[in-house]
Amino acid sequence: MNRNIVHIDLDTFFVSVERLQNSMLIGKPVLVGGSGDRGVVASCSYEARQFGIHSAMPIKTARQLCPDAIVVRGDAETYSKYSQIITEIIKEEVPLYEKTSIDEFYMDLTGMERFFGCYQLAGHIRERVIKETGLPISFALASNKTVSKVGTGEAKPNGHKQIAYGEEKSFLAPLSIKKIPMVGDKTYYMLRGMGVERIHTLQQMPPELLTRVLGENGLMIWKKANGQDESPVVPYSERKSISTEQTFEKDTIDVQMLKATLVSMAEKLAFQLRSEEKLTGCIAIKIRYADFNTYSQQVRIPYTSLDHVLIEKAKEIFDKLYNKRMLIRLIGIRLSNLVHGSHQYRLFENMERQIQLYEAMDKMRQRFGNDAVKRAVGMDIKQHDFNAFKG
Repeated sequence: MNRNIVHIDLDTFFVSVERLQNSMLIGKPVLVGGSGDRGVVASCSYEARQFGIHSAMPIKTARQLCPDAIVVRGDAETYSKYSQIITEIIKEEVPLYEKTSIDEFYMDLTGMERFFGCYQLAGHIRERVIKETGLPISFALASNKTVSKVGTGEAKPNGHKQIAYGEEKSFLAPLSIKKIPMVGDKTYYMLRGMGVERIHTLQQMPPELLTRVLGENGLMIWKKANGQDESPVVPYSERKSISTEQTFEKDTIDVQMLKATLVSMAEKLAFQLRSEEKLTGCIAIKIRYADFNTYSQQVRIPYTSLDHVLIEKAKEIFDKLYNKRMLIRLIGIRLSNLVHGSHQYRLFENMERQIQLYEAMDKMRQRFGNDAVKRAVGMDIKQHDFNAFKG
């Protein structure tokens, strides 16, 4: 049976949401990101891209390229809300979907063509998203994830495309090798140095040559260039989580120590999120008292993987939850509603130095271990025996 995979992408998601809030932004070059000159572009409108502006570019540089650009400071909470609305729509319409980021999805419609017609169903979902949110959205239907993702890029802005079974190679052939997922800047320049510019050239190259040049990724890139991709659509579940908890040797009422423990746990979980290139949209705190009664509270939060955001929210929930003033036996943190997320989503504030600090700390942890660097408050804890696990 031929597979029917749909890739959905919300066009310039952050900018489009901002335009819903302020119609004066429509048709104008818009930059979403930090509002100061030290900020970075998290997203930009198509009008801004015409000036050579792109994501991750310093705001100062973008302003030099387009002095008339309107800079909007990102609102993670609002973006998270719209992402959840769209997730619910897709959840209602199809049995199997994968949420790969806050604005990007895959749907596996294999077998549904006999009942609905996959292209028609995808179009219906697109129209429903547009009607219920007002956001532009593009999609492509193909036999696998790679071709559908590339197809969505070709369908933008606010369009749709179908790549028929058997036409994958001919569709990909004239496109730039940059269009292939996995081909980053380093790989691109390496291939360009070999005289490879179009996917057609990659299709004709021996896979063994690409393997020698690019290592184990070479064969995978060759397969993608030839429209081959057997990777499944991974079912999305908001129950997917990571968590950590600590049982104390002696029951305690030392609030300062309890909060220090929360800080240390939040740091470790945030580092795990960033290592796996994920964001969390929900945080829960658990408290078990000396009498073994256990209480927990969870709240939705704007998608994040930043220590200071999670620490602040963890303390806030703890203060609301801990009202018995009884001895505590165990505390824990759980992060759920995980999605894949990039550095881009963390650039809404003027925090370039803080982002760089996180990256430096993460490198030290990856090299020397999880406890290589931590906040001073977290070092006051006598016990470090946390039991971290994935849910």
